[in-house]
Amino acid sequence: MKKILLLSLIALGTLTVKAATIGSTNKLTMVADTGDTPLTISGSVDAYYKYDFAKSSQIGTSFASDHNSFSIGMVDIALKKTTGKTSFVGEVSFGPRGQQQSIPAGAAGDSYHIQNLYVNFAATDELTFTMGYMGTFIGYEVISPAANFNYSTSYLFTNGPFQNAGFKATYAFSPKVSLMAGIFNDGWNAYTSGGKVDNFGAQLFVSPVDGWNAYLNVITGYSAGTEFDLTTAYQITDAFKLGLNAADYKLPSYAGKGGFSGIALYPQLGVSKSVTLGLRGEYFKAKATTTAYSSIAPGTSVTALTATANIKSGNLTIIPEFRLDNGSATSFLNKSGMPTKKASQALLAVVYSF
Repeated sequence: MKKILLLSLIALGTLTVKAATIGSTNKLTMVADTGDTPLTISGSVDAYYKYDFAKSSQIGTSFASDHNSFSIGMVDIALKKTTGKTSFVGEVSFGPRGQQQSIPAGAAGDSYHIQNLYVNFAATDELTFTMGYMGTFIGYEVISPAANFNYSTSYLFTNGPFQNAGFKATYAFSPKVSLMAGIFNDGWNAYTSGGKVDNFGAQLFVSPVDGWNAYLNVITGYSAGTEFDLTTAYQITDAFKLGLNAADYKLPSYAGKGGFSGIALYPQLGVSKSVTLGLRGEYFKAKATTTAYSSIAPGTSVTALTATANIKSGNLTIIPEFRLDNGSATSFLNKSGMPTKKASQALLAVVYSF
């Protein structure tokens, strides 16, 4: 699935949700002659160079899959507008990062992809209804590189949902507590269902203290299985932020036993106004199963450490990154083509947000 967390103000109520949309504070505003509230246009473009030390792509997570290549990510454009009690979000991307990915990453070709297309109705200051195709509420990371700190993505993100189509209601008990519940199509990452609407999803948002947000999430259904997810981030000081994502997924009963579980920790330290250093430490395990599901073999695990810097100059973010994955089994190949437990890569990415 998957955001760092986007906090959205929906209509007049304070409603906190996660969405795979752009987090830029710079907007191009177009005001209609009718005097309606402004239409905001935001987005990003990104490109990268990656070198895999095995001389071929080894790490099976989403995006940035090209080895020894200057490659594109995507151009992402989001439209937002509020009129009275109603609002909409429409977001489309062009390029390989924007396209929903198969496993292993990069198996699909370049394309456009709708990231978000939904309508909100604020029935009261506390209650909001949403219907359409939405960035998933599951997970810490999102598709947009402008909304992530790391440029490469986690195994938890790759193996969870990216988007969910459906209908949901969110009730804000206070600015610090809200509850979402909804029904969604039978499959993840698809505009239409396969003939069923059998997924149920819910999210409890709490903010125990200023700067600390936590999301308890679940999505479950006969067709797609069940995932429980905890996503939280705490801005402990002005310079230090700590995030965490933990999840457990169980395959649907007809697909056999198995799924995955994992945890990822995200410490980040701002060393100046323009430079932030961060780590992502992740442990991910593919449960033993009769059906291959994740990007690593059933019954194996991977421990991954990613060191990333964000260097900002205006709307531009430069992202140098080094990643080392270590598997419990020979999940990778070395530069001679022989099985190995380790894989490493370095990349340099640029992301421009507008």
